[in-house]
Amino acid sequence: AFAGSNLQSFLIGRQICVTICMFLIARITTMDVHEDEDNIFGVSDGLQAIFDTGLLGAMITTIVASLCWRIVASSFPVSF
Repeated sequence: AFAGSNLQSFLIGRQICVTICMFLIARITTMDVHEDEDNIFGVSDGLQAIFDTGLLGAMITTIVASLCWRIVASSFPVSF
């Protein structure tokens, strides 16, 4: 089933899905704090600018979604 071009197609499809999920999560977690509003958690303007980009949500998604299964697989190799 996963031989030849089927494996390559699966891997490409998986990467496309991960990329779309990353952009979607980044867009959902992007904040837009206007200048007349207080910053979230009372952080500085520079840190708030980083929050506004959505990169924080993308990084959390990468850590939780991508690395979590690797840690579980290395802890319980027989199950995988």
